[in-house]
Amino acid sequence: MNNRFLTTGLLLLLGAIATLAPVQAARAMTAEQYFADGNRLFRDDLYWAALLRYSQARDEGMDTPLLHYNMGVAHYRAGQYVRAREALQQAATDPALAVAAHYNLGLNAWALGETDEALRWFRLVRDQDENARLQSFAVVAISRIRDSQAQPDEYRVLVAEREEKRNFTDLYFRTTLGYGTDDNVYRSPAAPYIDYADPALPIVIPEVQSGAFIPVALAARYTVNSLPFEGFFGFYRFAGRYYLDQNLENGNEQFQELGFGSEYRRSDENQDRWVRSAFTIAQHDEIYYDPDNGAARTIGGEEAEDRMNYLRYGPELNLRQSWERVTIGGAITGQLWNYEQTNVLPEYDHEYFLFGIFGQYDFSSSTLLRLTAEYSSRRFGDRPSYDLDGQQRIGNPSVRYDYGTLRLRARQRIMDDMWAGLDVERTVRTDEYVGYNDYTRDSVAFEFHWSPGARFDLEATAVYRLYDFPNAFAFNNPIVGNKTQESAWVGIIGIFRITPHWSVVGEARFRETVSNDLRIQYESNQYILGIRWER
Repeated sequence: MNNRFLTTGLLLLLGAIATLAPVQAARAMTAEQYFADGNRLFRDDLYWAALLRYSQARDEGMDTPLLHYNMGVAHYRAGQYVRAREALQQAATDPALAVAAHYNLGLNAWALGETDEALRWFRLVRDQDENARLQSFAVVAISRIRDSQAQPDEYRVLVAEREEKRNFTDLYFRTTLGYGTDDNVYRSPAAPYIDYADPALPIVIPEVQSGAFIPVALAARYTVNSLPFEGFFGFYRFAGRYYLDQNLENGNEQFQELGFGSEYRRSDENQDRWVRSAFTIAQHDEIYYDPDNGAARTIGGEEAEDRMNYLRYGPELNLRQSWERVTIGGAITGQLWNYEQTNVLPEYDHEYFLFGIFGQYDFSSSTLLRLTAEYSSRRFGDRPSYDLDGQQRIGNPSVRYDYGTLRLRARQRIMDDMWAGLDVERTVRTDEYVGYNDYTRDSVAFEFHWSPGARFDLEATAVYRLYDFPNAFAFNNPIVGNKTQESAWVGIIGIFRITPHWSVVGEARFRETVSNDLRIQYESNQYILGIRWER
């Protein structure tokens, strides 16, 4: 009897197993279902359960960068930082996930106490221009690491769909004060020349003057993030150069600008959108001096030193739309430039318009190529155009210059903390009267950026420009022949951060213009050392 009961029990057990087998088969999930369920568990902050589902998705054959990315973030939230680093590094091989993976690698390194490694990843995100939102997060993360106050906020793109929290208000402020030297304050020609613009053909002996100056710069921006993806801002910036020698005060110059507007930013899985609109008002003051000796200009015994002072105002709009590898964008600007009125010379008052579009393709996370096309126009109200003989006759139509620009930009990251860029540009200016002041300008610019450590940044820029004037004459005099001009500019900036808020800034600037119109030919070198405070 016992054997009969045992046999009956075994048969019932086998029957139950046979009955349940189809149910278990029906409940088996695909890799995609495991992955989706893992995302659901992550959103509920169940990181260990999410990791189990991600592992099951992997066991079912899923092996995608997105799976590695989500596993990396889940490991990070679960405190498994070594495993998080391995998974995120695998995800970073995908260009579509590289920026987000780099940001989270920075968070992970910071959690491990590897400060230099964290800064390296955050700088990589800061220096890219594919994702403006993560770029701003990286800037905050770097600042917080320097402050050693708090761990940076996490950016859980593609995993959690909850809205990122923003501070309701943001204030940015930076000011720089320094000491500089200038070996050619008034951009004076280096050698004597015959002034072919004067019928008497006098020989002019320029006086090259050098001196020390105080550079001052200030920038402030206040943002109110009153909407989920949009903020309203106001900003102010000021820059000035003031020479210590009273005899050089005609070289003083200052500029200030005030603006307000709105900025819209929204990012999701495959795209990023940015729109900025603003209205700006700017004021510029400098002395209209004679570069031969630095004296304020007088015409017929009347002073004209305020001729170059102006007030500029108008709206501007910038927009950008990014996908996985492609970015397109544009810019529109309209301004009125109102110069100081002088009774003895035509005013420089004019209207300025600009329309630009660009397209960018990211070959990889470290290489991009951008093509920009722009049209702009300056339309003067009181300045007569030149005739083809170089004479600016009263009664001629007002000057109108139209510009067409085509620019090719390439950027290449050499190492995690080093990148370089090359810009090639052609600009064609059309003098809409008879073409006297037409020119074609070809430009080549090189940029280099290096951050060898948490405290040091080095930037270098070099620009070369070559002008071709088909109709204009040197000194506006046909006897001298067609005008020629080329120029070069080199700038080097080094920044050393003493504390999170205080930095030492060193700068060197080299400029040279060569032309057969010797009135505009000069060389100038400036060296500046300053202290900067920012928050």
